[in-house]
Amino acid sequence: MPARKSNPTPAAAPGAPPACLYLVATPIGNLEDITLRALRILSEVRWIACEDTRRTLKLLQRHGISTRLISYHEHNEPERATELVAALERGEAGALVTDAGTPLVSDPGFRLVAAAIARGIRVVPLPGASAVLAALAASGLPCDEYLFAGFLPARGAERRRALERLRAEPRTIVLFEAPHRLVASLADAAEILGSRPASVARELTKIHEEFRRGTLPELAAQFAAGAAVRGEFTLVIGPPSGDAAHAAAPASAAGAIPSLSARVAELMRLEGLSRNVALKRAARESGLTRREAYRLLIPEG
Repeated sequence: MPARKSNPTPAAAPGAPPACLYLVATPIGNLEDITLRALRILSEVRWIACEDTRRTLKLLQRHGISTRLISYHEHNEPERATELVAALERGEAGALVTDAGTPLVSDPGFRLVAAAIARGIRVVPLPGASAVLAALAASGLPCDEYLFAGFLPARGAERRRALERLRAEPRTIVLFEAPHRLVASLADAAEILGSRPASVARELTKIHEEFRRGTLPELAAQFAAGAAVRGEFTLVIGPPSGDAAHAAAPASAAGAIPSLSARVAELMRLEGLSRNVALKRAARESGLTRREAYRLLIPEG
């Protein structure tokens, strides 16, 4: 009986790009916000890894693309990353997309990209729509330097600690926030960061796109009073100025000692850090060198 022949891996389609992983930015709302290069690559690659195949399918159908979709999300990322890297090593070209915006920015993908790079596989980014940059550009706040801090922690105590660490941040801050946490996050930000100028962008590039601008206390009051909290939100917080700058400035005088020592004690109590390690971390959060923090806590005699 002749040996059974195995089915060879299908050859790449004519004109397909060489084996590599493409990171393709997709629209954050309006389906027209995609580049010509992105459309070409999505039509040429062997497969597209995406968070929600149904959502990505709508985009592909809008532009007449029929490339195979593979689910890739936080729950199957470990095993799926291994499968996709193996496909790339066989010579296939694939694309990674997220539901909206640029892959890896507060979305899955790091494991796949890191594994591909470790194996010498070419990784090619295709820039495009970005909620961070869109919200920042239209905020009316300084854009020359900014910090993107992703999502604040969901739990109240952890969220407040994260905001405390941002008090000394002199640059504009950009955050993502879920609608059911927006009111609480704005209230915490107003209390901890003070009366900084801010902008809340809702449903960017969509029909109900909206911007609300004001100080953090003003925005917190507006949303607490019933302003729309449906959709996707990007919060932009401007640098401190005036009294807010004084309140949020890095500790540099004796008056800052209580808060610095309290943070050191908190780190030792909650995270079991040694005093030296806790002091080093508290200094970094406050924008100080370890030596400056040490001198504040233990003045030279």
